[in-house]
Amino acid sequence: MKSICGLDCGGCGLKETCGGCTETKGRPFGGTCMIAECCARHGCVNCGKAFEAPCRLKEELIAEFNALGIQDMEEVTSLNALVGSFVNLAYTLPGGQVIKFWDDKRMYLGNQICKENSDRCYGLTADENYLLVCEYGQEGADPEIVVYRRRKIQGGYDD
Repeated sequence: MKSICGLDCGGCGLKETCGGCTETKGRPFGGTCMIAECCARHGCVNCGKAFEAPCRLKEELIAEFNALGIQDMEEVTSLNALVGSFVNLAYTLPGGQVIKFWDDKRMYLGNQICKENSDRCYGLTADENYLLVCEYGQEGADPEIVVYRRRKIQGGYDD
């Protein structure tokens, strides 16, 4: 299964439900894919440079996550393509309102990082405009927002 960004989707357990990246013109799962959009916008579509290779968008997001300076979070060294339904946790705000930040059908960049000296993890998710770091227990239990902020470079990397 070929993807627009060069990501090898052959081993993905969701490849039958996503619809295929090239087949859906960069809209797997029916939503937009920030990676495919970035590749199309910056001319790296089908350039032969796989997403696993150095990618400016990934490098910038990794640097932005590390610059947050979250004391007990390991250094971020990689980000993965993640469907929104995996990362779209529901957070209860102090006033009792429950909110979700992401679109279940959209593709984002993110990772799970272990919290030092804890059984909880940090969940990192980003799109073109926002960074979210949350903390949660096993299988996403009891999620708490650590940081939600507008990215320094709006809409992806600056040309």
